[in-house]
Amino acid sequence: MNDSAPAARLRVVTREIEAPDELLVFADPQHPTVWSRRGDILVARGTAAAFDSADANPGPREAADWWRRTVAAAEIDDPVGLPGSGLLAFGALPFDPRPDDRADATTPPLHFAVPRFVVGRRGSRAWVTAITADGSDPDAALPAATGFGPHWSATTGPGALTPDGYQEIVRAGVDAILHGDLQKVVLARDLAGTVPADADLRRLVRALSSAYPDTWAFAVDGLIGASPETLVTVSGGTVTARVLAGTIARGADADADTAASLSLATSTKDLDEHGYAVRSVLDALRPSTSSLVAGEQPFMLKLPNVWHLATDVEGELAGDASALDLVAVLHPTAAVAGTPTPNALDEIRRLEPFSRGRYAGPVGWIDAHGDGEWAIALRCAQFRPGDRADGGASMPFTAYAGAGIVGASDPESEMLETRVKFRPIIDALA
Repeated sequence: MNDSAPAARLRVVTREIEAPDELLVFADPQHPTVWSRRGDILVARGTAAAFDSADANPGPREAADWWRRTVAAAEIDDPVGLPGSGLLAFGALPFDPRPDDRADATTPPLHFAVPRFVVGRRGSRAWVTAITADGSDPDAALPAATGFGPHWSATTGPGALTPDGYQEIVRAGVDAILHGDLQKVVLARDLAGTVPADADLRRLVRALSSAYPDTWAFAVDGLIGASPETLVTVSGGTVTARVLAGTIARGADADADTAASLSLATSTKDLDEHGYAVRSVLDALRPSTSSLVAGEQPFMLKLPNVWHLATDVEGELAGDASALDLVAVLHPTAAVAGTPTPNALDEIRRLEPFSRGRYAGPVGWIDAHGDGEWAIALRCAQFRPGDRADGGASMPFTAYAGAGIVGASDPESEMLETRVKFRPIIDALA
């Protein structure tokens, strides 16, 4: 489809319902689409329309243009009017949209699609949305529920970078910072694994959202994870973002945990890394917002496995930009790429022996008003439900974790930080 071609004429009906006890039963077991945090949840199924571009490397700007045309052509009946009701699209975008000779046929491209059904819950209210593209009347009844399949566990092993190999590229990154035009670069490593070919991936989503309720648990086109970091949220003209940079493992007891928190809060290396990330977000958002503010000092964000330095940013939209337009200007931030970002992207390509795919890219949803929630795809794994391994008995996946490298970085410490960041997805897979 050419980018300027007419959009599908969607018909959308949303109706309020009594909240079901369990919403994940309405997701596809092997292709779940889910967005969840603190009990609020969106579960989608099927495809009514999908973005397709003549551009070989489409990005969020092209998807945002398609979305405007799609919304303008749609017939929407949504008396519920809550965030996540009415017409929605879910997306998962690559970390680096530029052509990459390290990518192969298994590297997933940009995904941006309108589901056939959405079941949502926010607070005590719930709804179902039905969407058609063939001119028929949508039936806003609950789709058929599918019971959970049996429990399963994954096998995991080294990816393209072993722990020793990761320390080698960290040393190279530190050298590039000390001798080049670069203040920070975020370097990642990978783990490869398999799950049973018929694994019910909703179990992974449920495990992550239960263990890490303060994160944004997501499943979009095989990308499943629980991110502690929003890229951007837009709601009724208000723009918010949470910036994370600077991490330390939780202590084994109360005293050790307090010491770990204090060590991070006073670490010059981590505070410098955090400052680069916050400035990156503020610089990107200023042209699109007014009264943009950020905390003067980062706060300590406590998760079950780590402490993070965190800063919340808030402002008001100054124009008619949508959440997806802001994704386009924000990504990639210094928190997941480095500073200056173009130089950091070049170093990532030079040092990492794999394509990140969608790891550390934007993942989220947008509605007909341009509001939406977009996180950075962290603590995640990319599954490939259409692929098979072990003679067809298994489905492959790749998991990723990274660390921000500055001139004072110690390679072994940075490798240990990635090990801590792998814990949420690895524990859930087990």
